[in-house]
Amino acid sequence: MKRILFVFTLLFSFHILSAQESDRKKLEEFLSKQQDITYERIETYKGGPLQYKLQIKQPLDWSDTHTGYFNQQVILTHTGFDRPMLMETQGYGMYDVKNELQQILNSNDLNIEHRYFGTSIPDSSIFNWKYLTLYNAAHDLHHINTIFKKIYGKKWISTGISKGGQTTIYYRYFFPEDVDVSVPYVAPINYSLEDSRIYSFLNSVGSETCRKKIKDFQLFMLKNEKEALKYVQAYSDIKGLTYNYLGSLGKAFEYTVLEYPFSFWQWGYSCDSIPQSNEVAKGVDYLIKAVDISFFSDQEIKQYAPHYYQAALEMGYYGYDISPFKNYLNYFTENPLATFPPKEAGKITYSPKLTKKLEKWLDTQGTNFIYIYGELDTWSATKVIPSLKTNSIKLELPGANHASARIANMDQVMRNQLSDSLYQWIGIRPNYSLLN
Repeated sequence: MKRILFVFTLLFSFHILSAQESDRKKLEEFLSKQQDITYERIETYKGGPLQYKLQIKQPLDWSDTHTGYFNQQVILTHTGFDRPMLMETQGYGMYDVKNELQQILNSNDLNIEHRYFGTSIPDSSIFNWKYLTLYNAAHDLHHINTIFKKIYGKKWISTGISKGGQTTIYYRYFFPEDVDVSVPYVAPINYSLEDSRIYSFLNSVGSETCRKKIKDFQLFMLKNEKEALKYVQAYSDIKGLTYNYLGSLGKAFEYTVLEYPFSFWQWGYSCDSIPQSNEVAKGVDYLIKAVDISFFSDQEIKQYAPHYYQAALEMGYYGYDISPFKNYLNYFTENPLATFPPKEAGKITYSPKLTKKLEKWLDTQGTNFIYIYGELDTWSATKVIPSLKTNSIKLELPGANHASARIANMDQVMRNQLSDSLYQWIGIRPNYSLLN
């Protein structure tokens, strides 16, 4: 009996490897014929999916291709030509972790780095901030979709997390027929540079007791700013952080204190963890763990410059309500914005035109969306609420934050909703047992 099982296992493994070799030849022949693609194979474990690192040639400006081209990084994971294709729309640089939907659908995957992030940056000779628009980013994705639909003819799904989820939503607005289903995770859609829904959320989330503890801690930090800066300076020196963009360490510190409630709820900190002592050193230590002041350093502001540029130009963002703290702030007399766009980009004028069009489109034509949010995540303040004019659904996980609002943490009722919608729209039911 053992011998029979061994032979069966051996034959089955041979069949799998033979099928994979056939797919490899077909896929690499296809990739070799694409003028806009260069590729290299990524070694995976024996019997694992085929994987390739791609460089895809994209116009800098889709409305004028004479401006030049850049290479966009994409990682292709192939499980089978009979499987659906998942487009992962990153909002930043490449985040190469196996996606939940890729797992439960056993899908192929195109993991797409956002233009102007990571390695997908134009050469300095043609670099210009003005081409970093949602119009161009969506057209990048459409170009990739058009290429691979020649060989992957099954159902297509797009997904992304946070800013990647925003990218998923905007992509679908510009090209509603490219994919069959869109599943954005924790994706805010902001309607102004200082979206006031953030303030309403922070003034009502959680318990009144917890909100008071948060505010009291902020006041304690600001009242003891002079002493706190000694510890913050020492930390900054160790980390090699500078604050020339903002102008001073003190201003960065006050930004950090104002950011604290946003980050507290976004990342799910416990109210019990808020320091109750009058020791400034312990307060600074806790604050830096909750909202690392490096977030406001030259180093990180530069790292996220493309993100801030997009927010300041057309995606919108949030600000800080200073009304409870005016008597203790040295650098602010009105609500500051949380955007720090690159100064070399010149004056940036925010336009709400695109988001207004998007809002109307989502309400009237935004079908086949599954929006995933966390109840306590600050970004849920600007969540999309599906209109009854569409068939789209919102799955909001109770008690979840920006990092925990995931399919893995859904209860069975919510998973059934997700499963039923996917089956209705693409004829596929997810296999949740495949979740890592």
